[in-house]
Parts: sequence; C-alpha cells; structure tokens
Amino acid sequence: MKDEMTLEAFRQYLILEKGLSKNSVQAYFSDINQLLGFLEDRGRNLEQTTTSDLLTFLAWLKSNGASGRTLARKISSLRTFFGWLNSEGILAQDPSELLEGPRLPRRLPKTLSYEEIRSLLESPDPRDPFGLRDKALLELLYATGIRISEAAGLRLASVNFEVGYIRLFGKGERERVVPLGEVARNWLLRYLRDGRGYFLKGRSSEYIFLGKGGKPLTRQRLWQIIKAHARKVGIAQKLTPHVLRHSFASHLLAGGADLRAVQMMLGHASLSTTQIYTHLDKAHLIRIFKRTHPRG
Repeated sequence: MKDEMTLEAFRQYLILEKGLSKNSVQAYFSDINQLLGFLEDRGRNLEQTTTSDLLTFLAWLKSNGASGRTLARKISSLRTFFGWLNSEGILAQDPSELLEGPRLPRRLPKTLSYEEIRSLLESPDPRDPFGLRDKALLELLYATGIRISEAAGLRLASVNFEVGYIRLFGKGERERVVPLGEVARNWLLRYLRDGRGYFLKGRSSEYIFLGKGGKPLTRQRLWQIIKAHARKVGIAQKLTPHVLRHSFASHLLAGGADLRAVQMMLGHASLSTTQIYTHLDKAHLIRIFKRTHPRG
C-alpha cells in the first residue's frame, strides 16, 4: 500500500462522497498525519496498525494536554479514515472499530427547497448534447437519490427502462434496486437517443454518462457539472456533493414516504442513518399533528 496514493484517494472521498469543506479536509489530514508521524517514530505503518496502536496514540495525545473535544475529533477522524480503508479493501480489518468517544449531536444534512430543485433541474439547455446529458444527470440524481460516484459508474445494463428501476451496488457491495421515476426515465431515454452518440462518435461504451472522446465522466467531473449549474441559478453556496441525495430523501419523507422504504432506496445499512432526515421538516410534522390530533 502506497501511503501517498491512499491518502489522495481518501482526500477525494472526503470531498466528493462526504461533501466536506476545504477546512474540514485539512483538519482530517492534520489528525491523520499526526498519527502517521506517531507510528513512524515507533517503527509502525498503516498496514500494521492495531487497536492497541490507536489507543496508545490517544493516550499520548491526552498526556500532552489534548482536551476531551480534541480527542473526540481525533477519534472521529481515525474512525472515518480506517473505516474507509476497510470498506475499500485496503485493510482487512478496521482497528478503529472499538474506539469510543463522547457522542456529539449529528449535523443535519443540507437540502434544497422544491423551488431551488426546480431551478437547478431547469438550468441545462437540452437543445445541445451537453445540456441534454446534464439534464438527464440532474433528473436522475434527484429522482433516485444515488451517490455521484454511483452515477459516474452507472452502466447501460444497470437500467431497466421497461419496468423503471436501476440496479446498484453501493458501499460494501450491497445490492439495491431503486425506482426510476417517469420524468427521469424519459430524460435519460432522450439523452441516450439524441445526445450520447455525440460523445461516442462511433465508439462503444457500457457507461451512460460520457464526456469528450466517449470516456465515462469521473465523479470529480460530475461534481463540477453540478456546481456549474448551481452557480448559474444562484444556489452554489448551498451545494454539497450529496445535496440532491439529501433533498431526495427529505422530500420523500415530507411527502409521507415510509422511512424503511427510503432507507432501502438510499442503501443505508442502518435505519438510524436515514432517521436524521426526519428532523428536517418540522413544519410537515406540525401540519400532520393539526390535521389528525383531536386537540390539534
């Protein structure tokens, strides 16, 4: 395992999958580099790291005056890093799995309003191949809640247009089937029929979203496309890589969708991960209470 390549891949994960800011990414890397220096001084490396090494590192930090909040942040960084290493198959086991820190309140995910979503989806001009591709992409992301990385890797064989669903393998190679709404389905078909050939120019590809030369778009390029359209309609400051995914979930729940069904569509292993979206629309809960409670 080459540490430089591994760390760069982790950096891309933090930016594109977790949607962290530049300062947050720097904080993660400050923590990780501190650990790497600690391990190196003791003749250890990442592949050899055990839970005991991590506990020794945390004890060393505490003996050097680290506060409880600082230790909590370090533990969070370590759990994210080693959990990612394990999920990517770089490490066979996660040595941070048993680390425990103080429970801090989870931040609510950012979402867009219905009006902001509408503006974003209407931003691309479908009269040219690039706009048609972008339109199909944005409609697909909002209609399905799939991750940007999943959209980048989406293959023709993964989409069942007749029945209306896409088949995905998410984190940990967990398979899930996600319904494909009629609007997204129609735009996707139109892009495949009228726009995708422009990028292929006689070549062949199993991937759906293509760029110049007929090569599949990377998740970095997909994120750039989404940001460009967000800037165009004036909502770039509210955007994160997962904002369409978060909006998909919160809008479904606000419309009365079943929590477990949303969990399955998002591919969350735990229902508690999906439950965070239930805190987003308190106005909707108040409306339900007033409509249904005898004393509402």
